Amino acid sequence: MINIRKGKKKDIPFVLELIKELAIFENAEVEVDLDIDVLENDAFGPEKFFNFLVAEIGGKIIGMALYYPKYSTWKGRCFFLEDLIVSKDYRNQGVGTKLFEKLIKMGRKNGINRLMWQVLDWNQSAINFYKKFDATISSSWLDCKLDKNQINNYQFDER
Repeated sequence: MINIRKGKKKDIPFVLELIKELAIFENAEVEVDLDIDVLENDAFGPEKFFNFLVAEIGGKIIGMALYYPKYSTWKGRCFFLEDLIVSKDYRNQGVGTKLFEKLIKMGRKNGINRLMWQVLDWNQSAINFYKKFDATISSSWLDCKLDKNQINNYQFDER
């Protein structure tokens, strides 16, 4: 039986394993700059940056949904789902659906007006998964970001 629950500090090593598994799947393993201490601090430290749910079977963590509050100037309260990860051996068994449904229920309870996430354009299985929920998948919004080097190297105009 699949159990979905809020993540605890003791779960962080398993969360990091799932993050690395996803990075390998996306051919981006070298992009993971996190360690257990950073994740623990960011989830349970004085400034909480994210929350997470875990999926477990028999006490073994097999999936997770990492999310955080976001605010829309048009819609108000939102959740942003950073990643929904199910370990390879447990995919296509309803684990992702249970995680996503729990997040939707939590969103209702917390009065959110939007649940947002991103999906890679080549990840057809993920796209199909989200379409089962009648999700809107936009082709008009472009992702923008500054990475750590760009942030640190930006030269401010001090006029």
